[in-house]
Amino acid sequence: MSTPYPFTAIVGQDDLRLGLLLNAVSPAVGGVLVRGEKGTAKSTAVRALAALMPEVSVVPGCRFSCDPVVPDPACPDGPHEAAGGVSRAARTVELPVGASEDRLVGALDIERALSEGVKAFEPGLLADAHRGILYVDEVNLLHDHLVDLLLDAAAMGASYVEREGVSVRHAARFLLVGTMNPEEGELRPQLLDRFGLTVEVAASRDTDQRVEVVRRRLAYDDDPAGFTARWADQERELRERIAAARALLPHVVLGDGVLRQIAATCAAFEVDGMRADIVMARTATALAAWAGRDEVLDEDVRQAALLALPHRRRRNPFDAPGLDEDKLDETLRDAAQDESEGDHDPDPDGPDGGGGGGGVPPQADGPDGPEGPAGADAPDHAPESGGDAPGQGRPSGGGEQQPVRAAEPFRTKMLSVPGLGEGAAGRRSRARTEHGRTTGSRRPQGALTKLHLAATVQAAAPHQRARGRSGRGLVVRRDDLRQATREGREGNLVLFVVDASGSMAARQRMSAVKGAVMSLLLDAYQRRDKVGLITFRGKDAEVVLPPTSSVDAAAARLESLPTGGRTPLAAGLLKAHDVLRVERLRDPSRRPLLLVVTDGRATGGPDPLALAARAGRLHAAEGTASVVVDCESGIVRLGLAAQLARDLGGSAVTLDELRADTIVGLVKDVSAAGRAA
Repeated sequence: MSTPYPFTAIVGQDDLRLGLLLNAVSPAVGGVLVRGEKGTAKSTAVRALAALMPEVSVVPGCRFSCDPVVPDPACPDGPHEAAGGVSRAARTVELPVGASEDRLVGALDIERALSEGVKAFEPGLLADAHRGILYVDEVNLLHDHLVDLLLDAAAMGASYVEREGVSVRHAARFLLVGTMNPEEGELRPQLLDRFGLTVEVAASRDTDQRVEVVRRRLAYDDDPAGFTARWADQERELRERIAAARALLPHVVLGDGVLRQIAATCAAFEVDGMRADIVMARTATALAAWAGRDEVLDEDVRQAALLALPHRRRRNPFDAPGLDEDKLDETLRDAAQDESEGDHDPDPDGPDGGGGGGGVPPQADGPDGPEGPAGADAPDHAPESGGDAPGQGRPSGGGEQQPVRAAEPFRTKMLSVPGLGEGAAGRRSRARTEHGRTTGSRRPQGALTKLHLAATVQAAAPHQRARGRSGRGLVVRRDDLRQATREGREGNLVLFVVDASGSMAARQRMSAVKGAVMSLLLDAYQRRDKVGLITFRGKDAEVVLPPTSSVDAAAARLESLPTGGRTPLAAGLLKAHDVLRVERLRDPSRRPLLLVVTDGRATGGPDPLALAARAGRLHAAEGTASVVVDCESGIVRLGLAAQLARDLGGSAVTLDELRADTIVGLVKDVSAAGRAA
C-alpha cells in the first residue's frame, strides 16, 4: 500500500482543508462537495484525511464494522455477543464513476434466495465505508440513480437492498466527500443541497506558493516514507486537535442570538427549505470546537455561511454558485443589532472576515520551507470558465456586430430521438436501461442484476420432476435465471448549429433566437444531455463548444456570440457532420439530436442552397434525428427552413411553436414529419 501524502504538507487550499477538518470534527455536518479545476489537490487532501481520523473499534469478523459497544441489532452478520472489539484505522472507500448499483449497495445471491430461502448477501461499498470516509471523484458524472442511493444512505445512516421480497438492511454512516470539475457538468440543485458544505478550489497564481507545491511534491515522489516522516509531528498535532475538538463539541453553546443570525442569513439569501439553517448551526458549532471555544461567535456564523450557502442559492441552472460577502456582513450586523436591543454597542466594523473563530486550519512552515500567502488560492474568476473568455470568438467575415442579450427563456416542447436506444441514463429518448418499467426478460449476460421472477419460475417449472424435486422449494438452476429487460429514458447528444450571419443580426430577432436556444439548453440540462455548439457566419463555421456535459459552458458561449457577415449554411452542416462522426466513435451508444437554428437562407459561393441541401441529405443518409428551428420573420416568407428540414429528414418548428404552452403533441418523433414528406 502506498504511503499517503501528509495532510499538513498540502500548500494553501485553506477552504478545502477546513471543510474536510470540520467534517472530521462533526460528521453530522453532512459531508463536503469540492468544486474546482483538475490538479488542485482535491483527491490528495481527501486521501490524506484518513490518516488523521481517529481509529475505530469494530466487532471482530463483522463485515459491517459494527461498534462493539452498541452493535447494530439489525446487522446481517449479527446478532453480536458482548465482547471486546478490535481497533483499526478508519477506511477511505472510493466509489468509481462506472460502478454498478450492486457494487454500491451490495448484492443478494438470488439463486440461493429462491432455492434455499437464505439471505446470502455480499456487502457493497456503503458497508465498507461505514464509520469511515466515502470518496466520490467526479460525482457530477455519476449516474443519477447511484447518486440517489448514495445520498439516501448518507441521510438515513442505513442502506437497504430490496430484491423480489428479500430485504437486507445495514448501518451506513460515513463522511461523504465528492469532488467535481464544473466544466464537465453540474449536479442537480436538489442533489447539491444534500452536501453539507461546498468549497471552491483553484490553483494558486502566487509564484512562491506554486514553487513550494512543486518542491514538496518532488520531495514526496523521491522518498514517500522519508517525506512523510518529516511531517509526522505536524500530523500528530493535528490528529490530537481533531480528537480534542470532538470531545469539546457536545459542550459548545449555540445561543439564541446566534440562531437568529443563522435564520436571518438563510432568509436573506432565499435558500430553499430548512436544511441550510441546520447545516449552518452544526458547522458554526464545529468551528467553535475547532477553535477550542465552548461558545459560538459571530465570526463562526460568517464562516459557516461561506461554506454552507453558496451551492444552495442558485436560482436557475446557469447561475454561478457564490455569496455576496457585503450582503452577508450587513445581514449578520443587522441581526446582531436586533438581538442586542441596546444592551451593548454593536461593532461598527461588522464581523471580521479575516479568518476569525479559528477558521483557517494550522499549517506549519514545515521542513521544506514556508508557504506563500494563505489567501492567494482564492479564485477570482467564474467557475464555469473553460476555454475562450466571452467576446474572444474568432469569426471570419465582415460586418460583425456586438453580442446581444438573450430573451427570457421559456419551457420548450419535448424533442426526442426516435426508436429505442441504449445510451447513458437521462430523461429524453426511449432506451433500454437498468431502471424503468419492465418490458420483458432475457437470459443474463454476465452477472444477474434484475431478476424477472415470473420468467425464472416459468423456465424452471418444466424440469422439476427430472431434477427430483421432493419438497416445497423450487429446484432452480443457473440456466433458469432470467434477467428483466427494462425501458426508461436516455440522455442524448444535442448538437446546436446556430446561424450567426447578417441575416440574423437584427437585435430584437437575435435576442429571440438566443432566448430560444437558451431555453433548449435549459431543457438539455434538465434531461441530462451532452451538448455541443456550432455557429456559422462569414466564410466558415466554427465549433464554439465541443460536445460536453457542461450546459453552463454552452450558455456562456451563447451569450457572447457575435453576429454579422454572410450565411455559409452548408459549412455549418458539414462541420456538424464531422463533429458527429467523431462522437460516434467516442461514444457509440449516445444517439445525437441535431438542432439547426436558422431562417434557411444561404449565401456565398455558387448555388449555396443546393450545397446546403446536399449537406442536409448527408445527415439524413446516416439517420441523424434533426429539428430545424425556423427563425424566419416578416410578412413575406420563403419557406427555406422547411425545405432544409425535408433535406435533413427531420421536421421544422417556428420559434412560437417551440413553446410548450402553445402547441399540443409537437415532435414526439422528430423524424415523422420528414418521413411523411
